[in-house]
Amino acid sequence: MREFGYQRVRDVSGAVALLDADPEARFLGGGTNLVDLMKTGVERPARLVDVRELPLDRIESTPDGALRIGATVTNSDLAAHPEVRRRYPALTQAVLAGASGQLRNMATVGGNLLQRTRCGYFADVSRPCNKRVPGSGCPAIEGEHHNAAILGASDHCVAVHPSDMGVALAAFDAVVSYETADGPGELPLADFYLPVGDTPHLETALPRGALITGVTLPPAPVAAHSRYRKVRERASYAFAIGSVAAALDIEAGVVRDARVALGAVASRPWRALEAERVLTGAPADVRTFEAAADAELAAARPLPHNGYKVTLMRNLMVAVLTELAQEAAR
Repeated sequence: MREFGYQRVRDVSGAVALLDADPEARFLGGGTNLVDLMKTGVERPARLVDVRELPLDRIESTPDGALRIGATVTNSDLAAHPEVRRRYPALTQAVLAGASGQLRNMATVGGNLLQRTRCGYFADVSRPCNKRVPGSGCPAIEGEHHNAAILGASDHCVAVHPSDMGVALAAFDAVVSYETADGPGELPLADFYLPVGDTPHLETALPRGALITGVTLPPAPVAAHSRYRKVRERASYAFAIGSVAAALDIEAGVVRDARVALGAVASRPWRALEAERVLTGAPADVRTFEAAADAELAAARPLPHNGYKVTLMRNLMVAVLTELAQEAAR
């Protein structure tokens, strides 16, 4: 690890000004991803700007019924908050599935959104990687790719996004707020992550030097009837090989509203819009759920050794939707 500067800040404008003046600086939240990447040489910031003490650690309801989550709220506090548990249970479940208790106590909401892929080629600076060194290649395509993307990938990158929290936020139309030297801005989470294309090193649409200040969840009554399910290679702390955040509003046996997002299948949390289209207005039964899963996964393009993910995700989607329907019928 090369030497770097460190500065703690206590106001948003000061934090943004520091990064604006030093393009090689990076914001530090909990450090649960950034510090690891610094140890391996993937990240080499000249300065860390510690934002943990910024006044962005509150969760509060807004006058229009939305829920505003500050960027420095820890994952533990987010999962335990009564309004999150009541109004967005899938978000609580996703956060609790996402890491060990020690990591949740440190990790922040803003940092979680910005965490980088756990692809082994990305983390190994001795190997080529288009996400780390543009134009160097993607050895995962011909090499180890059992947990690579099946949706939205390209010939330049097949890495998946590791966030569990982001999957639930994607299902409920979260909006990311940020601050720059030019003032505040917002990005719907649907636009926050950039498509892979031929520039996988460009991961988000945040302006240069932007500081995430919070995430807003708009009112969504359907979210109260939601669930997050994660499949991983061991029952203890591990990143997903597939996950689903889903919510259903069912009346008289018919789906009135549906929200579905998938994790560990793409370079970003994947909103399953085709599945939602099939579900809405259809009978809340297994046949509909299978049709919805098939419609979403029709675009899947697996590699030779990760085709199992298509079957896994189909079964997982059907199982979660069936559980939600059974719960609504009780």
